[in-house]
Amino acid sequence: MLADTHKNWKPTFYGFTVLGCKLSLEFPLAKLTDYEERLDELLESDNVFGWITAAHILTQKTRKQHQERYAAKIRLVRILYQRHWEKQRIIDLLYISDWLMQLPDWLNSQVWQELETIEEKAKMEYVTSIERLGMVKGQYTLLKRLLESRFGLLPEWASEKLKNAKSKELEAWSDAIFTAPTLEAVFNKSDVS
Repeated sequence: MLADTHKNWKPTFYGFTVLGCKLSLEFPLAKLTDYEERLDELLESDNVFGWITAAHILTQKTRKQHQERYAAKIRLVRILYQRHWEKQRIIDLLYISDWLMQLPDWLNSQVWQELETIEEKAKMEYVTSIERLGMVKGQYTLLKRLLESRFGLLPEWASEKLKNAKSKELEAWSDAIFTAPTLEAVFNKSDVS
């Protein structure tokens, strides 16, 4: 199986000769780029390898295009939840999509928020509390960097508020950071109890 982007490179033979001895190997070939035109079919398929192939193709198509990759990743996540596969399979495939379709932190945070929304609507929880803690830590880290970038070194009270915040509070403060005139206004204007 070849995952490279060179559509016409399709080796089916490997061999070498050393000191008069010849070794050769012929093998069948599967080239993932051959399936680009069948992307919709792969996405509709209930075959897990079809989903992984589609994820790879979408990753290749969205190279250096963060918004397009975000949209593709959300599409793949929704498909996972529609399949009603077993929990561990979905978790494993979420890890694969994270590995393949890497995004900047701020977009990854949006993926996790969308994942929470999907799980709430479907009344299923696939992502563990430990993984959610990782998500909150990522939100915390990003928000802290944004706040420091805008308002300078954070005073102790602000750092404490951030450390003890829940995901919804971090989301509200993230929204407020762009319009609030002061650090205090970020926290007061959007206080979530």
